[in-house]
Amino acid sequence: MPIALLALTAGAFGIGTTEFVLMGLLTQVSADLHVSIAAAGLLISGYALGVAIGAPVLTIASRRLPRKTVLLALMAIFTLGNLACALAPSYGWLMAARVVTALAHGTFFGVGAVVATGLVVPERRASAIAIMFTGLTAATVLGVPAGAWLGLHFGWRATFWAVTAIGVLAFAVLAAFVPRSRNDAPPAPLRDELAVLLQPQVLLGLAMTVVGYAGVFVVFTYIQPLLTTVTGLSDGAVSAVLLLFGGGMAIGNLLGGRLADRGAMRAVLGTLAVLTIVLASTRFAVGTPWTAVVFFGVLGVASFATVAPLQLRVLEKASAAGQNLASSLNIAAFNLGNAIGAWAGGLTIEAGPGLGALGWIAALITLAGLAIALWSRALDGRAPAPAECAAARA
Repeated sequence: MPIALLALTAGAFGIGTTEFVLMGLLTQVSADLHVSIAAAGLLISGYALGVAIGAPVLTIASRRLPRKTVLLALMAIFTLGNLACALAPSYGWLMAARVVTALAHGTFFGVGAVVATGLVVPERRASAIAIMFTGLTAATVLGVPAGAWLGLHFGWRATFWAVTAIGVLAFAVLAAFVPRSRNDAPPAPLRDELAVLLQPQVLLGLAMTVVGYAGVFVVFTYIQPLLTTVTGLSDGAVSAVLLLFGGGMAIGNLLGGRLADRGAMRAVLGTLAVLTIVLASTRFAVGTPWTAVVFFGVLGVASFATVAPLQLRVLEKASAAGQNLASSLNIAAFNLGNAIGAWAGGLTIEAGPGLGALGWIAALITLAGLAIALWSRALDGRAPAPAECAAARA
């Protein structure tokens, strides 16, 4: 793999750390800022909504800039946003800082995914995306447990100071290794880019990402209270479980890339089906410490095995002119799913049957995403893909 691809992975590591780190800090943030656990969980929803808003807006706004310039500008926004989180004096300020930080997320991964696929031969595109997303899994393996440990011993603000430092280092690596001219063709007319929003299979791909992935965050957002309240583990043990979850994500991410290289739609259906089954077992699995530890490792594998297939499916169905926008929108779709999942989990805890029912709610949501995927596959034979249309015209 080219070193430029590893530079993209470094940027993904920084962004992934700030996205997921609050899962291990919910109780500390809620206690320090005098809000409920569910309100602290909304900081994750706020971040995800910031991604959903920022992805299409910044992708369109930056469409005429070189992709390396875009990536560096986004990493600068990310770094300043985390600095604001570390200095936030109240819950409202922290929420606003999280949203600002999130604006960079979707476009970074969207543009980065397109850059990554251009760095390798066509048959390795899904694996290239998976390699870049390894930065996210590395963030959960290293960044999130380390952040939870820092928060436990030095306060949650120390975690955001550390993430700010990661942002500075990631900026330097991107500046040094991502080539400025590689894969920077003149932008297509805006009308042609926006036309991707009228392609039914692209819209179905975005929908299966939102709904299929939302179930993960119904459970994962509240991993700390699940482990401490239902399973009976100590706060200190949460970091170790997060480490195992991150290891599972790393395995699942690479597995999903390999499966998607053999057929994106088949991989989407298989991974969503497995994820539904795993989520449905949550209530039984978190009953004892040992089963909970194994469960969250398996959940890590199942959750991230879906990422590369879902991303590649949207890229395959988008026209060439709309790939940047479609890729960024799918990253936004993942995060809209995150926001919906965190909100649904909080609603289940505060106004519903409680922590013990999170797995059932999560499984039902992901099952709906699988139904959308089956609908999309049924439509595959009715119209040629954009690439096939272009080949026919040529």
